Amino acid sequence: MHLTPDERWELIEEIARRTLRFGNYKHTLKDAIGDFTVKPATGIPFAIAILFVFWSVFTSFAALMTDGFMIKIFDNHWLPWLQQNFPGGPGNWFYALMVDVGQRQGSAIVASESCFDSFGVLTSGLFLPIGVVLPAIMIFYLMLSLLEDIGYMPRLAVLIDTFLHKIGLHGYAIIPTILSLGCNVPGVEATRILETKKQRFMMMTLLAMFIPCGAQIGIMQKVIPQYIGFIMLYLFVGYFLYGFIMNKILPGKTPEILMDVPAYQKPLVKNISKKMWMRTAGFLREGVPFVMLGVLIINVLYIFGIIEFMATAMAPVFEGWFGVPRETAGPLIAALLRKDLAIAQLGAIEMTKYQMISAVVLVTIYFPCIATFVMMLKESGRAFLGSLLALMIVVFTYGGLLHLIWKLMGVA
Repeated sequence: MHLTPDERWELIEEIARRTLRFGNYKHTLKDAIGDFTVKPATGIPFAIAILFVFWSVFTSFAALMTDGFMIKIFDNHWLPWLQQNFPGGPGNWFYALMVDVGQRQGSAIVASESCFDSFGVLTSGLFLPIGVVLPAIMIFYLMLSLLEDIGYMPRLAVLIDTFLHKIGLHGYAIIPTILSLGCNVPGVEATRILETKKQRFMMMTLLAMFIPCGAQIGIMQKVIPQYIGFIMLYLFVGYFLYGFIMNKILPGKTPEILMDVPAYQKPLVKNISKKMWMRTAGFLREGVPFVMLGVLIINVLYIFGIIEFMATAMAPVFEGWFGVPRETAGPLIAALLRKDLAIAQLGAIEMTKYQMISAVVLVTIYFPCIATFVMMLKESGRAFLGSLLALMIVVFTYGGLLHLIWKLMGVA
């Protein structure tokens, strides 16, 4: 049946009259809360409060689980059992690789007292991802899934939209950013929600450089809790500084955000548990094998003197430009596999407060871990070469800038 435009509109109006009912709108408490949390004047303080609670619960739960349970299980039971029953013993190369490199005292090698110090594949290789990172990852994903299911995340995107427009992104960018605080891999994958190639390129590059994953944060909480505030501040500044620069350099436009903000709803246990399981299982599949492999490779490189050779060769850059000890060569290699493993290694190197902050920032921005590397290559294709170029430029400029700041302050 062929209808003219006027006839179509008449038909639409007739259907609407027969199917729609109009009544008096009642402003409910849920509507009031929704308005309160999306308007800048009230929504921004509310968002800050939510993020503060998020961070407080995250750090408290992670510390409680690691210090209260995991350390006791690994250090009091698992490590002694391996030291007593694994073939070989102190001085044996295979035992050192798998269980305990030992602590050298003069000419003797003494057994380590903790899995964190032993640095064996079956000790540190399991303790770091399961004893330290897993509790942090679980509470992070629980709280994130809760906020998603309630319907708060779209409101956070609307609130931060104007701010992110300053660096060529829009409010949707907060979603991959927050996901990357759990793991960079799903964060990079989530950049698909951004409309333009420019935005996706910028977002992937910034995530790889300036957003530490939950595993890194968990290790920081264990090794250098007193410095986390400084480190996160420098990463936050770098995120916006280099985002602003890339926005000015890269061609392309930033479209306006168009988002449906749903009403708040009651969270469903089924949804939250399913999201937690998928994300945690993903970490266990990718995190544990890479940490164990990383410990093995680093130990082999130490045995054959390759780390020492690289440390000596790169000493002028490490000590002169970045202001950190040459021993950071080992953690930088480990960062190719897992950055949390690299930060754990930094904790064993004697450094000043300012060197430690610079070294952790350097490891974070230096290069994406292998899992993030593969995901970036998959998502961006040839544009990944541009990301690598940006990474190298940022490492040398921002790492050198931190050293310069310490010099000007007279502490380096």
